[in-house]
Amino acid sequence: MLGFARRLLSRTNLSSARSLIITPEHDALRENLIKLIQKEINPRCAQWEKDEIFPAHEVFKLLGDNGYLGISKPTEYGGLGLDYSFEIMAAEAYAHIDSGGVSMAVGVQCDMATPALAKFGSHYVKENFLAPTIAGDYVACLGVSEVGSGSDVSSIRSKAHVDGNEWVINGGKMWTTNGTQADWMCMLVNTNDNPNPHKSKSLICVPMKSKGVSVHRKISKMGMHSSDTAEITMENVRVPLDNLIGEEGRGFQQQMNQFQNERIYAAAGALPAMDRAIQETIEYCAQRKAFGKSILDNQYVHYRLAELQTEIECLRAMLYQCVDQHVAGEDITPQATMLKLKSGRLVREVADSCLQIWGGMGYTDDVFISRMFRDTRLMSIGGGADEVMLNIICKFMGTEPGSRR
Repeated sequence: MLGFARRLLSRTNLSSARSLIITPEHDALRENLIKLIQKEINPRCAQWEKDEIFPAHEVFKLLGDNGYLGISKPTEYGGLGLDYSFEIMAAEAYAHIDSGGVSMAVGVQCDMATPALAKFGSHYVKENFLAPTIAGDYVACLGVSEVGSGSDVSSIRSKAHVDGNEWVINGGKMWTTNGTQADWMCMLVNTNDNPNPHKSKSLICVPMKSKGVSVHRKISKMGMHSSDTAEITMENVRVPLDNLIGEEGRGFQQQMNQFQNERIYAAAGALPAMDRAIQETIEYCAQRKAFGKSILDNQYVHYRLAELQTEIECLRAMLYQCVDQHVAGEDITPQATMLKLKSGRLVREVADSCLQIWGGMGYTDDVFISRMFRDTRLMSIGGGADEVMLNIICKFMGTEPGSRR
C-alpha cells in the first residue's frame, strides 16, 4: 500500500497537500441557492414524490433564470465562468432539496450530460445544446447504460453510421434520468468498427423529438421517486454530423472525463444529507424516551453518532482536496474513484444506522430518514458500481490480476 501511496502522490503536485479554501463568495452562492430551494422547490416535493415525476422544465427554468445551471460553464454560452469549486457549493445546496430525485436530475443537467459538451464541443453544438441547457430552456439526459451494458461502458452496442451529412443511429439506452422529459440526449454510441472498444465510440447530441426516438417505458424504482427514469429506443434516427461532440472515436475518453464530475457531484450531495440525518436523529432521540431516559442517553446511540460524524468529516476533507486538485487541472481519476466508493458506502451506513435508531417511526414515509434510506441506496450502483470503483482502484494499485508488476 505504501507503494501505491507513493505512486498516487507522484501523480499530483504540491497542491494536493492543501484543501479547498471556502470563501465568502462560495458561502453566498450556496446560501442563496438554499433559500431559493426552500422557498420555491421544497414546498412541492411531497406531491412530486407521490406523482413520481417533477416538472423538470419549470424547475430548470427557475434555476437557469437565477444562473445556477452553468456555474462553471463558459460565459459566452450563458454560464458564470467560475471554477469548479463553486459547482460543488451548488451540489451541496441541491442536497437540501427534500426529494433526492430532483437533486439527481439537476446533477444530470449540470455535471453529467454537459461537461464533455462544454469542454470538447464545437461552437455549433454549444450554441444549439449547451446554451439552452444552461438557460433552463432545455432538459438534458445522458445516454450511456444499455440493457446488458451498465457499468461496463465499453460493451455498449448502440451504433451510428454516416449517411451523407447525417448520423443514422440505432439502439437504445436504459435507466435514463430525465428520459421522459428531456429535449436532448448526450449519447455514447459506436461510430466505427475499431476492435479496440475504447476507440470505437463517440458522443453525439441527439434531439429527443427526432423521428425514430421513443420512450419505450417509464421505469418504476425503489427510490428517487420524483425523478423520471426511462428506457429509450432509437430506430434509424437521423441527426446532423455537426451534432458530434469533439473528435470521432474519442467518446469513451470523453465519457470517462464526465464520470469524474458525476462522482464528485454525488459525494458533494451526499455530505449534507448525512449531516441532516445525524442532526435530525439527535433531535429525535433527545426528546424520545424509552425505559425512563432519552434514547440519546444510551451510550451506544451517542457513540454511534459520534463515529458516523467522524467518518463524515473525513469524507468532507477528501472531497475538498479532490475538488482542489480538479480545479488545478490535475488527473483525479484515482481520488474521484475512491471518493465515489467511500461516499456510496458511508451514506448507506449513515442512513441504515440512523433509521435503526429511529425505530418504527423511521420506517414511515413521514420522516426524512426513510426517504434518504431508499434514495441513497443508488449511490453504490449509479455512476459506476462499487465493484467497478474497486476494480479501477486496483488498477492504480497494481493489484488487479494480470497487472501486477
